[in-house]
Amino acid sequence: MSQPVLPGATIGILGGGQLGRMLTDAAHRMGYHVVVWSGAPDAGPAAQADMLIEEPFDDTAAFERFVRAAAVATVEFENIPRALLEAIAGRIPLHPGANAIAICQDREREKTFLSDHGVPCAPFAVVSSAAELREALATLPSGGGILKTAEFGYDGKGQVVVSASGDAEAIWASFAAPRGVLEQKIDLAAEFSVLVARDASGATAVYDPVQNDHRDHILDLSVAPAALPPALFEQSQRIARTVATDLAYVGLLAIEFFVSRSGELLVNEMAPRPHNSGHHTINACVTSQFEQQLRAICGLPLGDPKLLQPAAMINLLGDVWIDHEGRPDWTAMLAIPGCSLHLYGKTEPRRGRKMGHLTILAETPEEVWERQAQCRELLGLPQVEPTKW
Repeated sequence: MSQPVLPGATIGILGGGQLGRMLTDAAHRMGYHVVVWSGAPDAGPAAQADMLIEEPFDDTAAFERFVRAAAVATVEFENIPRALLEAIAGRIPLHPGANAIAICQDREREKTFLSDHGVPCAPFAVVSSAAELREALATLPSGGGILKTAEFGYDGKGQVVVSASGDAEAIWASFAAPRGVLEQKIDLAAEFSVLVARDASGATAVYDPVQNDHRDHILDLSVAPAALPPALFEQSQRIARTVATDLAYVGLLAIEFFVSRSGELLVNEMAPRPHNSGHHTINACVTSQFEQQLRAICGLPLGDPKLLQPAAMINLLGDVWIDHEGRPDWTAMLAIPGCSLHLYGKTEPRRGRKMGHLTILAETPEEVWERQAQCRELLGLPQVEPTKW
């Protein structure tokens, strides 16, 4: 990008969820306007946009409205048709680019990219029939594996745990996808993520790793900084920079990591957008992940990713409303020092639906763990223990 896109211009966002809402908040604070193309009738989060386009992503009139309104475009979720991404990139700058998004939206392309670039990931095989699955199952170790859909998987959807002795024909018959990726199951010691921003000149800014804990395959708790051994801390940040560079990436990229019990560091998945595990950056970092995304795609200098205080983020799913008869005790939670509430404007709570999050700040990691435990008790959530090394 030869000339920066300056405040006063309009940012185009593909997708109408909570990530787009928080990106819109950051854009408005910086003086930008926002057009959101949600692709479907809006359920609340996109309401803050200056212009909202709700027509499907294959609507040609909606396409024209979007590209004429926006000076630069980005995505707030990755499952956008590649043909649409390429069409938009042919009219206005799109960051990250269509190729980077396409790699991250398909597990086969993602795993192949990582493997081809020497990035450590779980051993895998691509399968497209029961016969290929049978051959791949035979290579699994005693710990078994996970068969995942090649496309459109998130929050544990499109996944099934399998073993070497599994019935390939029965598994494949119930697997609702034409192609799958069979990964060896990792004996996990910890899961964490790293956010990295890269601009068009190749400059990068990397955030501290964040420890992640999941419940029912959905992110439940993130704690920053992750209590990793220094070597893994530095290695993960180095891998994040390398991946962003190899993707020719512009924007904010989230990389999820596994650490095996043998101490091996592996990349699990990538997300070409701000990420649930980066929500703490709004309160806890010099530059939030959302402002960083805007800086990168608009050609502005990248911000300082420094963590100002230890922090935790608790995901608030619709279960919290349902289990508390629609009345979570926000007063008690907000009385906990360092606790702040972020709700996403969704009016209908459903189990597993992301409705908001809590951020908890403290002076020390120990205090963060204590305060988030208090919040979890008030929410009726199971307690989580920090990883021991």
